[in-house]
Amino acid sequence: MEVTAGALLHSRFALSPAVELTGLLRLLCDASSGRLPPRWSARLRPVFQRLRRETELDAVLALQTDRFCADLIAPPPAGLGQSWDDDLRSMSRTPPEQARREAAHCLASGVVGDRRVAAVLSSDDLVARIVRALDHAWHALLAADWQQLRAVCERDVVHRVGQLGRSGWARVLDGLHDDLSWTDGGVNLPNADPATITRVEDGLLLVPSVFIGPGVAAHVDGSWPKTLIYPARGTAALWWEPDGPAAEALAALVGRSRARLLAGLDAPASTTQLAKSLDMSLGAVGDHLAVLRHAGLLQRARSGRAVLYHRTALGDSLVRGHDGA
Repeated sequence: MEVTAGALLHSRFALSPAVELTGLLRLLCDASSGRLPPRWSARLRPVFQRLRRETELDAVLALQTDRFCADLIAPPPAGLGQSWDDDLRSMSRTPPEQARREAAHCLASGVVGDRRVAAVLSSDDLVARIVRALDHAWHALLAADWQQLRAVCERDVVHRVGQLGRSGWARVLDGLHDDLSWTDGGVNLPNADPATITRVEDGLLLVPSVFIGPGVAAHVDGSWPKTLIYPARGTAALWWEPDGPAAEALAALVGRSRARLLAGLDAPASTTQLAKSLDMSLGAVGDHLAVLRHAGLLQRARSGRAVLYHRTALGDSLVRGHDGA
């Protein structure tokens, strides 16, 4: 992506409930290289399988592949305040000819082998049926966790905006993911034809996601603006659970909740941000942070009106050991 100076001035962040839902669906049907932690998988997979039997969710699944995702099931978000209701309205307003064109693309690719799915994708009321299936999936799979997931993504944006103020856009874009690099006025995308140049003139849209990892995704055509969807910082703490000897040792040393807090501080954060993203009470977070700080695992510093906590070298070593480094 060749990004002009003017495009950087118009670049912005957004959150997308629909992107999170489609990412979760890919994980649940094992169509992604990522994986859900055992605790989340055990809770959500039975619900996912029931939805596949009782709703037209399989038609939704057919509308996204490794290289394509229909705008019908994931419309571009307007900004940081995007809600599921906003997404539903956008999906419901999808022009029938656009929906038919996207469905025809999937049918022509040969990924649709189920006649029932093909019938849905060929139907005159395709938009209504897909929107209905997505709404069922949202409320059954993701609605209960959305505020916590949203807090993780919002915290990521706060970190990136602070980085922007300190170091500029080049540093922000270069730091989104190891697979992305900023060189010579542009962003190099993974798994792309090196001879292909996409010129960004009206601003990049940057969307943090809990479920997109371990890689990144990009929109370079269709109704989306030029977009990078990248893994939100802090997701490791959301997923963290002692599922191996090293992780069990860390939890035994500092306690499960404090181990999650340590894992979650891959970027400085306030007590309020940690409480929201980890779904813990403010009082509990404050108590745990005090213990970790007195143990030499954390430090704190004021940033404007906020007090931010960050790991010390010792805290980093403990977390890296837990991660297997």
